[in-house]
Amino acid sequence: MWSILTNNWGTFMSGVGYTLASSILALIGSLIVGTLFALLEISPFKSLRVIGRIYVEIVRNIPLLVITLAFYVIVPQFIVKIDGFTAGTIGLLIYTSAFIAETVRAGIETVPGGQMEGARSIGMTYNQAMIQIIFPQAFKMVIPPLGNQFINLVKNSSVLAFVAGFDLMYQGKLIAATTFSTFDTYLIVGVFYLVLTMPLSYLMRYLEKKWVTA
Repeated sequence: MWSILTNNWGTFMSGVGYTLASSILALIGSLIVGTLFALLEISPFKSLRVIGRIYVEIVRNIPLLVITLAFYVIVPQFIVKIDGFTAGTIGLLIYTSAFIAETVRAGIETVPGGQMEGARSIGMTYNQAMIQIIFPQAFKMVIPPLGNQFINLVKNSSVLAFVAGFDLMYQGKLIAATTFSTFDTYLIVGVFYLVLTMPLSYLMRYLEKKWVTA
């Protein structure tokens, strides 16, 4: 196992780099898109609520691999050429955004309705009340579930291996195929994923203690 790690260190680290890049891009994008669709779901306008609900329900009930393959196969064929890394990252972003939308929506709905009414009574607009009053309280409540979604996103980035995304799992497949040491190779890959997700787990626990219990 040690020889596999040392002889293929550069390949493993290349995979880690692609995994981190995809995860960070998808994390930022899914947080933005998910929050936007959460706002649609609680919008005063029924048409916007319907759009938000349809998006969330459809995306949540389609496997991540199917979404990713759609961008890898269908989009390049009919719309625009994209590589496996881009297709995998977009698939991750869309898939995760649906779960984040539900998480953020639930957090917003835990804020007492009187908070919005009070903000509007002192002259705030709906948008001002959401940004200054509701959001700060809601995001404190959703830190733990958001942390779980972010950790799952890093692990789900292994889907890039199916679309030649050059991520950690993809590189592990190549190394296992050349060394014929499947168990040892994937054990090393698992350790790398553990190294990537553990700091994020501890960070979310720290934020939870600092903000939620404050």
